[in-house]
Amino acid sequence: MEKRRHIAFAGVSVAMVLLTAACGSSKDNSAGSANVQPAGGSQTVGAGASASAGAGAAAGTGGGYEAGGDTGAGTGGEAERTGPAKQLAVKEDAKLGKFVTDSKGWTLYRFDEDTPKPAKSNCNDDCATKWPAVPADDAAATTGIESGKLGSVTRSDGTKQLTLAGWPVYRFAGDNKPGDTKGQGVGGTWNALAPDGKPAGKTAAADDSLQLMVNNNAELGKIIVDGKGMTVYRFNKDSAWPMKTGCLGACLDTWKPVKAVDTTKVAGLDAAKVTSFKRPDGTKQAAFDCWLLYTFTGDKKPGDINGQGVKGTWFAVTDKGKKAGQ
Repeated sequence: MEKRRHIAFAGVSVAMVLLTAACGSSKDNSAGSANVQPAGGSQTVGAGASASAGAGAAAGTGGGYEAGGDTGAGTGGEAERTGPAKQLAVKEDAKLGKFVTDSKGWTLYRFDEDTPKPAKSNCNDDCATKWPAVPADDAAATTGIESGKLGSVTRSDGTKQLTLAGWPVYRFAGDNKPGDTKGQGVGGTWNALAPDGKPAGKTAAADDSLQLMVNNNAELGKIIVDGKGMTVYRFNKDSAWPMKTGCLGACLDTWKPVKAVDTTKVAGLDAAKVTSFKRPDGTKQAAFDCWLLYTFTGDKKPGDINGQGVKGTWFAVTDKGKKAGQ
């Protein structure tokens, strides 16, 4: 009797694991279907399913910078690591293709957990020690780089950092000499900069126009935004298990479903939890951790959070899929 009871419990455990793993699958989920489940609580979405660009990284505390071996101070001198970039240059090698360096040949990098729209650096404190921000002053484009793509962003400490195509620009303390590219691929979130602001290397050939990413909002913390930087929301009257929409008819005049996204074009969140849902009208809507995603017509510019708390049922979505501010 006791043995049969153990077998029964084991069967239930296997069933629960299978149901939970389905939530992180890439399969489309039709309206009203019951084949997915959010990954809340202590359950795990698929063994080893974490596939976010910043998996295991904590933005603002040096996400991913500890991986990848040597992160020492190098031999090039502190001034060369922290000074202005001056005349940028475009280098090329067999591994990375074309990538950008400063005037002395130090490789310049970008961080996937930053955002370009609006430009925002999420590398501070210890992270900024390993990845020194390149000052915005005294930087000039060169052949192969559009001067209009150079800009600046104000960091949390008030200093101005150079941006390329909106992406904040860094050097890597683990590079020992000009031309080193030891920062490439560190933590899965750091890449040498291609001349157009995209990541150099094997991912450079792919379209880097992100469709979902994470932004650090001053009021709500880390929340999901779409590729244009507009805040993404979830609706209390939707259901995650089974996946079901409660926003129909006139609701859709105000709350626009986020179109299904390519999971290779997300940054700062777990891509394994990004799925799609087939709405009653046949269109496909993006979901994160099984919650359907929307934008709010009342938000007029990137960074707006006017939809937060509307009617006590609409909330911005955290990078973990939770309701922001709760």
